[in-house]
Amino acid sequence: MKKELPEIDEHNFPIIFKHLAYFIKDEVLKTGINKVVLGLSGGIDSAVACYLASAALGKDNVAALLMPYKSSSEASLKDALKVVDELGINYYTVDITKQIDDYFLAEKNDTSLGDINVRMGNKMARERMSVLYDYSYRLKSLVLGTSNKSELLLGYGTIYGDMASALNPIGDIYKTQIYRLAKHLRVPESIIKKPPSADLWAEQSDEAELGFSYELADGIMYLLIDKMYKPKVIVSLGYDENLVNKIYRKIKKSQYKRRMPLIAKISERTINIDFRYLRDWS
Repeated sequence: MKKELPEIDEHNFPIIFKHLAYFIKDEVLKTGINKVVLGLSGGIDSAVACYLASAALGKDNVAALLMPYKSSSEASLKDALKVVDELGINYYTVDITKQIDDYFLAEKNDTSLGDINVRMGNKMARERMSVLYDYSYRLKSLVLGTSNKSELLLGYGTIYGDMASALNPIGDIYKTQIYRLAKHLRVPESIIKKPPSADLWAEQSDEAELGFSYELADGIMYLLIDKMYKPKVIVSLGYDENLVNKIYRKIKKSQYKRRMPLIAKISERTINIDFRYLRDWS
């Protein structure tokens, strides 16, 4: 039986592009600010977000931060600079090596404190977001998010790290869709073709770490989330039962990453429970 996959194709792309550009422009300008700043890693997600922001706000209103660690890929840095050159946007380079190494110096050989690669990866993601928010104040800009729908659903990101932002134009776009969108935006081929990686340590690979491909995961998540199929129905369509259940568990377990912090209700009107006015109280 044919497996359904999410698609952004030639026919509906102009509408989607127009919607995303309008979303960025409208949401940024209504705050009284007209600029955004984002972390540009050299990966496809941040490149797509950068291209969308430039189209929406103009190149003079978009700034990119390149925040390498000493083990970061030189190729990724070059790809990030390609995006900067193609779009003609301002950029800043902030090396985060010292603050990361200084933090972990005393315990670098202590294996009893958890997986050092994961801890360092999480620390790098939060360090970069801390720098981004400082620059957002410095540049009078909003922080633009770069996490796609696949990562957000799987919890494949760091809470208050790369998952943080003021607004996110690509958070409802699956990873497989991001590739198609990137081609339409004419993102450099070297970025589109390379294997997805958070570049948190040498030879790190998203799909190797997850244990499955984005293509398979997106097909399952599309049916689980967009079509609201139950796992057993998806299995009946020909998908592997273990994989379906694994992805379903990941979505459930990572729900806390997709929510604002829970607040214990004491008063009559509680933030995020029954105090939910629109941000723009017009």
